Amino acid sequence: MKLPLQITWRGISQSDAIETAIREKADKLEQFYDKIMACRVTVDAPHQHGGKGNLYEIHLDITVPGGEIVVRRNPPERHTHEDIYVVIRDVFDDARRQLQDHARKERGDVKVHDVPRHARVLKKFPAEDYGVLETPDGREIYFHKNALIDGDFDTLHEGTEVLYVEEQGNEGPEARQVVLGKHAWQP
Repeated sequence: MKLPLQITWRGISQSDAIETAIREKADKLEQFYDKIMACRVTVDAPHQHGGKGNLYEIHLDITVPGGEIVVRRNPPERHTHEDIYVVIRDVFDDARRQLQDHARKERGDVKVHDVPRHARVLKKFPAEDYGVLETPDGREIYFHKNALIDGDFDTLHEGTEVLYVEEQGNEGPEARQVVLGKHAWQP
């Protein structure tokens, strides 16, 4: 961490044992993402009942390049938040997951799902094992018979509506993952 860990206490007296648990968890976060710039923790006991039955809240703000990760653990109706160490564990587990997600996005490891597009079969060339799709905006997209999913190229008819995923091929736009079916065709 570039800046030292900040711990703020509200409605609860500072405790060395609790602070040690928080510092250990905060140090572990750097194993999952080593570019943490700052970490601020607020320990709150807003519902003091004079001993047993107190509920605890932990607010965690982590500054990272390009943003901030915020985790808040407010007491639910359950009584698991009567144990401050359970709250600390839960908030730092959530922070770890969010930091891992942030690191994956930063590395570009996040899987991006292609959005299927609508088209219809314009032409088919059975001897060469390919065809041409026509998109609603009039573009022509090449597809090979191997791009068909759950369909038979030999029984495919011109005018059949399909969904496809487009990619750039050697000769121009190319359809892959072509799926047959009734779809909203709007020429």
